[in-house]
Amino acid sequence: MSKLAEFRQLEKHLAEQLQALEALKADAGLKKEIEFETKLRALLAEYDYSLSNVVNLLDPQSARRAPAVESKAGSRKPRQVKVYKNPNTGEVVETKGGNHKTLKEWKAEHGSATVESWLSK
Repeated sequence: MSKLAEFRQLEKHLAEQLQALEALKADAGLKKEIEFETKLRALLAEYDYSLSNVVNLLDPQSARRAPAVESKAGSRKPRQVKVYKNPNTGEVVETKGGNHKTLKEWKAEHGSATVESWLSK
């Protein structure tokens, strides 16, 4: 795309966004929300409160609730180390998962059930 075509396209998008902004400025619902926010912030400043203070005042148990995203992140227990010993070669493989290169080679050569029987820990 040429620079001129890119410029005109961006200019067109800007004009559309400006038009949408003007439409929002005229919206009565937005004006009402802005007025509410202004009055609320003034009231909070008057009483020296923050939004978190108000939330704790209205819903004291909200602080005890753990966000769903954070609880999932740390809830998984760590994987256990598995030790496989090949009885034919005496080679030992320590892994926490099944995606180990040597372990995959053994399973391809001897079969998964046989290799799993070599599990020491």
